[in-house]
Amino acid sequence: MNVRRRLIPMVAAAAGLAALSACSTDSAAAGNTDRFDVVASFYPMAFLAEQIGGDHVHVTSLTEPGQEPHDLEISAKQTAQLQDSDAVLYLKNLQPSVDDAVAQSEIKTKIDAAALTDLEKHGNEVGGHAAEHDDHADDELAGLDPHIWLDPVRYSQVAEGVGKALEKADPDHAADYKANTAALVKKLGALNTKFETGLKNTDTKVFITTHAAFGYLAERYGLTEEAINGLDPESEPSADRVKDLEKMAKADGVTTVFYETLVSDKTAKTIASDAGLKTDVLDPIEGITAKSRGKDYFSVQEANLKALRSALGAK
Repeated sequence: MNVRRRLIPMVAAAAGLAALSACSTDSAAAGNTDRFDVVASFYPMAFLAEQIGGDHVHVTSLTEPGQEPHDLEISAKQTAQLQDSDAVLYLKNLQPSVDDAVAQSEIKTKIDAAALTDLEKHGNEVGGHAAEHDDHADDELAGLDPHIWLDPVRYSQVAEGVGKALEKADPDHAADYKANTAALVKKLGALNTKFETGLKNTDTKVFITTHAAFGYLAERYGLTEEAINGLDPESEPSADRVKDLEKMAKADGVTTVFYETLVSDKTAKTIASDAGLKTDVLDPIEGITAKSRGKDYFSVQEANLKALRSALGAK
């Protein structure tokens, strides 16, 4: 698979193939249900749809909690149910099987989050999992970092675009969508302020992660992400790599190696032990599980901020 996924133990996906079983079998616009049916590709998209749509939408996710979204292969049943929904909200180039299903469907409202903000290339993300899907990818998006939701400002831009799309697709409830979008954007603005204030004065600006998922967040708040993705969890890091990390850690005052909730912590702990560093979780919020440090996007981001402040020596 891709270099990032070598860090991840195989996740059983059998239950995930029925992820859309609660989705309506006909279009809400046709009067079969009382709500507007939205299929979301994975958690950050589903969260937006739920927050903006409120009681007017019925949201289902193609990716089950605990399932690694990058490796999702949707079933024929999910593809058929996608076709019967009113709208799909996805992030192009993150999940190739979703891209293919959306392209082949005749669903009227297709909302691509990648088109609602600016994407960039970040560190180890270049040549990583995004680039590895080039045979599926739009040339303009290939190799770009898809983790826009981890930056509250970019996520807010996406939220505004989703709100406008829902207003157009379901005009009967446009006023509510507009109000819900405004409320969500305000909360994201407050979160952005918390990050700005909380990370303004720190002993170091450098942090280490097992995967380069936090490029947008690092850029937003003047930090530097050092990613070590591509290391096989079954093998020990090379002596040269450990030396490089030790030198960088000492030079920049790094204290912590971060790993993800859906990723094995073996690599992080091995490197941390060899380099004399601590380990902690920095959650990319690709899904909410029992292991998540929070129940939704905002509470997990608050936990991420707390972890960063501790690791960076915030004052």
